[in-house]
Amino acid sequence: MALSQGLQQKLLQKLSPQQIQLMKLLQVPTANLEERIKEELEENPALEQSDDAEDNFEEPRDEFESADEEYENEGSEEDYGNIDISEYVHEGDDEIADYRMRDENYPEIDDKQVMPFKVESTLHDMLADQLGMLTLDEKSRKIAEQIVGSIDDDGYLRRETASIQDDLAFRQNIEAGEEEIEDIISMIQRFDPPGVAARDLQECLLLQLDRRRYEGQAVEQAIEILTRYFDEFTKKHYDKIQRGLNINDEELREIIQQIIRLNPKPGGNVGEVNKAESYVIPDFFIFNNGGKLELTLNSKNAPDLRISEGYREMLKEYDRGSKKDKRQKEAVLFIKQKIDAAKWFIDAIKQRQQTLMMTMQTIMDYQREFFLTGDETTMRPMILKDIAERTGLDISTVSRVANSKFVQTEFGTYRLKFFFSESLSTESGEEVSTREVKKILSDMVGDENKRKPLSDERLTELLQEKGYNIARRTVAKYREQLNIPVARLRKEL
Repeated sequence: MALSQGLQQKLLQKLSPQQIQLMKLLQVPTANLEERIKEELEENPALEQSDDAEDNFEEPRDEFESADEEYENEGSEEDYGNIDISEYVHEGDDEIADYRMRDENYPEIDDKQVMPFKVESTLHDMLADQLGMLTLDEKSRKIAEQIVGSIDDDGYLRRETASIQDDLAFRQNIEAGEEEIEDIISMIQRFDPPGVAARDLQECLLLQLDRRRYEGQAVEQAIEILTRYFDEFTKKHYDKIQRGLNINDEELREIIQQIIRLNPKPGGNVGEVNKAESYVIPDFFIFNNGGKLELTLNSKNAPDLRISEGYREMLKEYDRGSKKDKRQKEAVLFIKQKIDAAKWFIDAIKQRQQTLMMTMQTIMDYQREFFLTGDETTMRPMILKDIAERTGLDISTVSRVANSKFVQTEFGTYRLKFFFSESLSTESGEEVSTREVKKILSDMVGDENKRKPLSDERLTELLQEKGYNIARRTVAKYREQLNIPVARLRKEL
């Protein structure tokens, strides 16, 4: 096939740098916005944080239309003589050239919100501090440090003793026997938190119970159950345990209470490694003012930004000067690029706040009954498309807003994704939220007789009696989403 050349016209849509930046900022929760702004301040010397609390917000002008053309033309020597900096420098009126972003729509009420500041040590820091209190020779200390460094974030030592032995030999040139390593592991297992450095769940629970032997016979029997009947206990085969230990229901119930108080993840509650219980900083606040819902945006982590005064002075000096050589013109082009980038970022922050407020206002209006009452059964079916149609935004934009965002209400703090749910038909043909069905399902499980828990089949029948057209597999799916175990594992004495 012969090669040939030809002309072809195409229509393409390209995202501007500002749009790309805005999409990325929309996904950032308030808790991480301050860090993102700090990164921009470090990268762009033309952007600075304002310390003047008396500055007034100035509506930014549309200065982005010709940005792409400017960047395409910059860099050639013949263009150096035509640098237009009039829009950056205004003699006699410094405030006109100042590009600021201030928050005047919701300033005072946010001052009352307390932003938590997390300062904690990690599990490994805690173990290292306790290790420093022991009197050990150099070899034992290095072995202990290797073991502590091998402990996972949840507090378990999942590395085999032989592997630790190999690490010491190849990486630190230390010859240590398995018995010597096991002795030091046993020493570390006496550290706080109780259960740390265990190899599995059974050992973790036994280490915790061993510290409580003095509390009575129930603890001794709990140790015996976890030692001899661990598999039966995890599967809730209580009748086998009762026959083996010759105990009645009341005694077994007391023993189980001792075991369920233990912590299966001893490292999970220490420092930053506890991802499940990390601090939640709300992005929105909703107040019920006498039946009128008031929405505010948390702007604590969005400091006042402006163009650097020093960079504007450089442009003024260039504008006033008569001799403009090539080096000066290159410097001015660099300054213009940095100022434009700073303007883009400031405007993106402002657009982010406007988009967040618009989306959350629509969600609040859509789920008004829930925000007034806190009753999950009043929630309406709502998907991303519903909010996108009402706001005029794209579905992907609404999804970015809802991602990793939280709203604080008088009934608690919720993820924005909590308010999105699909619909389910009732016998009357009415569309209800699946959130309503999950709430009823959760209440049924909470009120059931724990001696005879409700099976998925029975739960399906009860929901159908209430008028919900639902299949057993759907009930099982909702139960799993609610982290409710099967009936056999919900059984209690």
